[in-house]
Amino acid sequence: MALKPTIYKMKISLSDLNRDYYDSLNLTLAQHPSETLERMMVRVLAYCINAHEYLAFTKGLSEVDEPDLWVRTLDDQVALWIDVGEPAADRVKKATRLAKAVKVYSFNTKSNVWWSQGQPKFEALEASYFNFPWEDIQQLAKLVERTMDFSVTITGDSAYIATESNACEVAWSPLYVSG
Repeated sequence: MALKPTIYKMKISLSDLNRDYYDSLNLTLAQHPSETLERMMVRVLAYCINAHEYLAFTKGLSEVDEPDLWVRTLDDQVALWIDVGEPAADRVKKATRLAKAVKVYSFNTKSNVWWSQGQPKFEALEASYFNFPWEDIQQLAKLVERTMDFSVTITGDSAYIATESNACEVAWSPLYVSG
């Protein structure tokens, strides 16, 4: 018998001061049985950083040919492809052929090794790469509840996340930003 995903409901009051973008988001998110809370929350954070009317979660880990998030245009073209984790250069290359813009958000303890080993290949591709410190992501994961109501304020290269009972700040650093 296959394990079922865990469903999370999130109400997010989003204030992106970088883009003057303000929204109230109601997200229903499925955590894949093999997905950690940290990875799931990086998907949520990437969603907030790139919030857009047509941004959507995909089947993610259940569908290897799809990113974690994407923006599809009305004529079904992929305008933005977002991967979370440390994808292989071949996957990023494929994404750059399918999408107008590609972003990768790495976050775990192996991110530095992944980046240093693949940096020449990654920089040759039309994609942008960002890294979240693992310690910040662990703090973010500690805030998780099955039903959440929280605010996210983005300014500069950091997000301040506040729930009713606690808060944390997650910074990120650009590893390489495409053209």
